[in-house]
Amino acid sequence: MVELQKQEYIIEARGLVKKFGFKTALRKVDLFLKKGDCLALFGPNGAGKTTLIQTLCSLMRPTSGEVVIAGFDTRYDREALHKIIGVIAHDTFLYNNLTASENLNFYGRMYHVTRLNEKIKELINLVGLNAYINDQVQTFSRGMQQRLSVARAIIHDPAILFLDEPYTGLDQQGIEDLKQLLMKFRNQGKTIILTSHNLSRGLELCNQAAILNAGVLIYQEDIANIKKDDFKQLYLKLTGEKTWPVQAPLRASSKNSRRSCGKISYPN
Repeated sequence: MVELQKQEYIIEARGLVKKFGFKTALRKVDLFLKKGDCLALFGPNGAGKTTLIQTLCSLMRPTSGEVVIAGFDTRYDREALHKIIGVIAHDTFLYNNLTASENLNFYGRMYHVTRLNEKIKELINLVGLNAYINDQVQTFSRGMQQRLSVARAIIHDPAILFLDEPYTGLDQQGIEDLKQLLMKFRNQGKTIILTSHNLSRGLELCNQAAILNAGVLIYQEDIANIKKDDFKQLYLKLTGEKTWPVQAPLRASSKNSRRSCGKISYPN
């Protein structure tokens, strides 16, 4: 792992704004994390979570504002930055026509990983893909691709991890395996930002929680100061999200049924 410069904050985001035409996805977001912090970022669909993650890790440039990661300005120091971060995103960044082993070999060589063959075997075993090490990614299920994406993201032992819905597609065993891996990384002092819709899982893993809504960071607090049993209601109140009502089954009439406003209504 690359030795990081010493500074008060390992992640500094100031006044981040991101616009897509007339749509504003981020609205003057400020975020400061110290080395070893683990942040769970919550928010409804369309809140800007993915945009924020991609902006922080330099996959996307902000319209205005600045991001400094471990002393590196993401606008100018992308090559140095990518040596110390790992990213799990909606895109797996895997090559479909390569095998699991070949994908990790490609990324390992790009990062100049030592003892690469040994490292690949170790990671393949870690993510539970031993039986598929020589299979092309295009034959993988979404969950298997996600497992390999985890291995890809950590092959160079990054000090900072950006995880955008990392549990997507994983079965229950995969979820538990990733949870244990993230807890191990947290205990090693790595800095983690994790987006999730699962409130309890995020609160269990992290030491800070934040809520993004309509591009605005409306809440950030240490987990120690949060009453976990009350957090769901707080989240719903702050975001304006509503739980879906449980409706009684509709009785269909064999005649004169009609479609209205996206739902089916039936005459008496």
